[in-house]
Amino acid sequence: MGSMVGYSKAAMERAMKVQEVILRAMAKRITWWQAAEIVGISDRWMRRWRERYQEFGYDGLFDKRRGKASPRRVPMALAEQVLQFYREKYFDLNVLHFHQKLVEEHGIRLSYTWVKLALPGAGLVARERKRGVHRKRRQRRPLSGMLLHIDGSRHRWFQDERWYDLLVILDDATSEIYYAQLVEEESTVTVMAALRAVIERKGLFCGLYSDRGSHFWLTPKVGGKVDPHRLTQVGRALRELGIQMIPAYSPQARGRSERNFGTWQGRLPQELRLQGMVSVEEANRFLREHYIAEFNRSFQVRAAERGTAFLPRSGQNLDLIFSLQFERAVNRDNTVSFQHLRLQIEAVRWRATLAGCTVRVHQHLDGTLTITHGPQRLGRYSAEGKLLFAKMAAGTVVEKTRGGKVPTPTFPPRLEIPHSTRDSHFPTTPATAG
Repeated sequence: MGSMVGYSKAAMERAMKVQEVILRAMAKRITWWQAAEIVGISDRWMRRWRERYQEFGYDGLFDKRRGKASPRRVPMALAEQVLQFYREKYFDLNVLHFHQKLVEEHGIRLSYTWVKLALPGAGLVARERKRGVHRKRRQRRPLSGMLLHIDGSRHRWFQDERWYDLLVILDDATSEIYYAQLVEEESTVTVMAALRAVIERKGLFCGLYSDRGSHFWLTPKVGGKVDPHRLTQVGRALRELGIQMIPAYSPQARGRSERNFGTWQGRLPQELRLQGMVSVEEANRFLREHYIAEFNRSFQVRAAERGTAFLPRSGQNLDLIFSLQFERAVNRDNTVSFQHLRLQIEAVRWRATLAGCTVRVHQHLDGTLTITHGPQRLGRYSAEGKLLFAKMAAGTVVEKTRGGKVPTPTFPPRLEIPHSTRDSHFPTTPATAG
């Protein structure tokens, strides 16, 4: 935009008013004769101002005696085209997102400042609110993998009556998005699936920063401090992996993830609309295959130090760790009762019966079940309780006698390979004299 140096305050205010009215007329928000009526001039003068703006840009509205057009002026046809793009196609994008679309999709390389002033001036977007109180920004972690944020945002992501949670995991050091998926509701299962996906792809990280949701923490008193000794399923899984959990006690404390969600809510619904996606499956595939990488290219920053704090996994069984675990006692018929199911345990070699033993039932993220006893796996079952396979090979079932003692089995004789003539170092018959 042209320079405003050397003009009185009244002249600048009047010119800014004329600019906004002309922009609204160019954006088809009002007609040109309505613009003349708002400014308080005749239709003839409005036509002159329009021509002056078209020839000299914004500077032409301050002083028509400059003699030449501003080198930074925006042609009126281009300005009308930009406003038309926003009004007809990108009406729900924020200013920065719209500016990126102009550059990437249409090759229009106007300055961000021009677009930022033109859209509010034309009445297409609301003016920015004044900043709030001053807050000190918390320093980022110096290395990626030192601290990860996890949070969910409930929103109408498809711009209809449907509400979904967007579950996001981002790195504190770089703001890189490691995971983003739409789910029906943020829960223990969806959080475990997200954490497992990140660990499988990136490795073990140091700490996890989250809110005080019931799937992360147990809070004895509403609004009070969490109990770090009573673990949830998520807390138990992360403790097994040696990952520290950190609770947030206010939205301001997790400001980095809150600001991140503000960006998501201002971009993802519009991207889904432009892509014509209306189902969760399509949206999640779009997130995985395309949009997370595009989001990171725009908003990821460089870490303060080189290197990474992620560690490779060393033998941890994520299938068992990221499962819902419950303790049960084995019935006398070697079955386990679990959620209205009867899970039959097959015979094992290392024990005659498991009746009375305490076992652990693992409910996996896909609904299947596994029963373990210490380090031993006793079997894998479908969600309906059908035995899929037994981990340990079944042994012979041994029945006790009336006296309560197991009869001594008859062992086979020693297995020896008899010496043959060709294998022996000594002759089998006496040597005869020659």
